Amino acid sequence: MNEALPDVPEVRVVGLPQLTSGFDLVDRLDLPMHLKVHGPLEPMGGEQLAQLAERINLKGRGGAGFPFHKKLRSVAEAAIKRGVRPVVVVNGSEDEPACRKDTVLINRAPHLILDGALLCAEALGARTLVVGVTRESTQRSMEAALAERGLSNGRRSALRARVQRNPVRMVTGAAASLIRSIDGGPAVPPGRKVSASQNGVGGAPTLLSNAETFAQLAIAARIGPERYGNTGLYDEPGTVMLTVSGAVARPMVIEVPTGVPLRYVLQLAGAPPVPQGVLTGGYHGKWIDAATVNEAIVSRNSLDAVGGSLGAGAILPISQDTCPLGESLRVAQWLAEESAGQCGPCYLGLPAAARGMEDILNGGGPAALEALKQVAKNVKRRGACSHPDGSAMFLESTIKAFTDDLAAHVLGNGCGRRVEGVLPLFEGGRAPTGIPGGGESEENGPSRQKIYVDWTLCRGHGLCADILPEVFQLGADGFPTVAQAQVPRYAEAKALRAVRRCPALALRIEEDTRSGGAPSRNLPVLSQGRGRRALGR
Repeated sequence: MNEALPDVPEVRVVGLPQLTSGFDLVDRLDLPMHLKVHGPLEPMGGEQLAQLAERINLKGRGGAGFPFHKKLRSVAEAAIKRGVRPVVVVNGSEDEPACRKDTVLINRAPHLILDGALLCAEALGARTLVVGVTRESTQRSMEAALAERGLSNGRRSALRARVQRNPVRMVTGAAASLIRSIDGGPAVPPGRKVSASQNGVGGAPTLLSNAETFAQLAIAARIGPERYGNTGLYDEPGTVMLTVSGAVARPMVIEVPTGVPLRYVLQLAGAPPVPQGVLTGGYHGKWIDAATVNEAIVSRNSLDAVGGSLGAGAILPISQDTCPLGESLRVAQWLAEESAGQCGPCYLGLPAAARGMEDILNGGGPAALEALKQVAKNVKRRGACSHPDGSAMFLESTIKAFTDDLAAHVLGNGCGRRVEGVLPLFEGGRAPTGIPGGGESEENGPSRQKIYVDWTLCRGHGLCADILPEVFQLGADGFPTVAQAQVPRYAEAKALRAVRRCPALALRIEEDTRSGGAPSRNLPVLSQGRGRRALGR
């Protein structure tokens, strides 16, 4: 069983270090050591900075890969048009169990990240800088770095700078979640898609990018686009930070120039000589098979071309002895647990997708496979954030990459391989649950309410499934597929509405005294057979 990765695993470098310069000297580069290693940094104008980012083809290193120069210009134009000061936000939220490269940078080279962020803040005329983190170690390191520079959140500061600590949850890393938390709300997506460049923190245009992205910008600003372009590929110059784990002897974060063969990176980490498959880009990424690994090089374009993904820079091989579908099921179940619980495609679709994968492993046959494909298709492009899309991409990639194993499970008695748990998850198999995070919240725990269908009254109107899809789905005959079910605590109000609006008065709610959940605060508790018509009013 693979253990959770530490915040700062082993760090290696291929070729000359750039982001990891000085890591061989000290564990953490404080400001004096940072300046000794990297030297001073001169300020740059906004357009000069945008041209630099464009010349080195700098794209966001958090997974989406959006061109940084476009984001920078968009923020500048919006700020000028509206006559407001923009905000700069560093996204250091790295809450995927298989990713540690940003955590390593914040813990060991925080000033390199601040260099890039402060360059942008000065170029844009920003007066607010926020660094979003989720781990205690990254919070400590970045707060120390701000103090070393004399930066604070004081009202009289020329630049108000602070660290925003959020819970360790997959959805808190989304840009919209981070912005919402900075504004004082929960660290979950707001349910509507708004461009941060136009309307971000406090409604101001906001330049938000990943921690590594700002660090790369700082390197390029120091050495210039020509020297920066001497490393790596012509169309994707520079280096990339990768987290390599899974079936490897030495999990590590490694800085490599673009263009390095992927098989060489795997060899450095002690991966199997011929892996069964490699998950690229993390748990919102894609699998590539053993034959494809030999063709792939470390670059966004190359991995895309072979059906993989650079994504958040996570690389996870599995051995020939591991059941790939079983390993993917563990990840699918974790992804379902990471739902913010706000939209149906996520908190209904992802658990259904995980159950579909489980059905395949349990001999569900071709029907189970088709059901999984349909669920994965249905959740895409319908969520409040990218979590359903990334999770669906991971599942679709799984069934596409491992066709032989899939056939063995769907048409036979399984592949015969073990599930070894080599893909890292958080301790206990999942991250802390609850919204907004950190343990099971009262709103997301089990309630003591059960809802019942009286079949002598039900006429199959279907309104219950529209109001309470967490509980009721309609069968082929148009009637609910369950007669009784536990009500999720977050859905109590909807359950009461379903009872009141049932045209046939066929629903009732009762307290389940055997349940360990807390008593409901919102629902009337009825003993069986009492007050049915009163509830239906």
